Amino acid sequence: MKEERHVIWSNYGLDYEDWRDDLEADYPDLSEDERISLMYEINGDYLDDERANLTVQLSQPILVVGDLGLWNGRRMGYKEIPSGNIRDCLYSDTDYSTWYVDRLGDLRCDAIHHDGTNFYLYRVYKDSASPSQIELLKEKLYRGIATRADITRVTRRLGDDIAKVYGFSIPRQRQTAAMER
Repeated sequence: MKEERHVIWSNYGLDYEDWRDDLEADYPDLSEDERISLMYEINGDYLDDERANLTVQLSQPILVVGDLGLWNGRRMGYKEIPSGNIRDCLYSDTDYSTWYVDRLGDLRCDAIHHDGTNFYLYRVYKDSASPSQIELLKEKLYRGIATRADITRVTRRLGDDIAKVYGFSIPRQRQTAAMER
């Protein structure tokens, strides 16, 4: 079964054949190599469009949990996006990136670089999370022992906010559904 996901933007696996007809019609005087370069440039501009679409201000900072592929193996790490704005998640210093909302409603990024692939999970701190809960979670992330339950206890998914922008639906969270019964 293929994992359901809503891709927001990607520069991985661009296929010139998918772009050929439009680029040849719009830029008949360019060589194929020039049109291929233009394809990458246009796709890069689409990332700016997605950042504009996702100017969604949240009430708390965003936590980025990383499963990092390094030259000496995999490591867990984290960082925060202090602005709390979803658009600020769409930045990467890797060669290829794909941002998407997964079937659980989490914003994720698969980022490929020269040493391997990093997998990022973006979550926002819950308004009800205490400073000590946040610090404990960060300590567990730093030590590489945080579980999914640790993360969901202190943070919430971003997919609901993103789905509102793009008009797609994602399954409701079990906890929310149970509370409404």
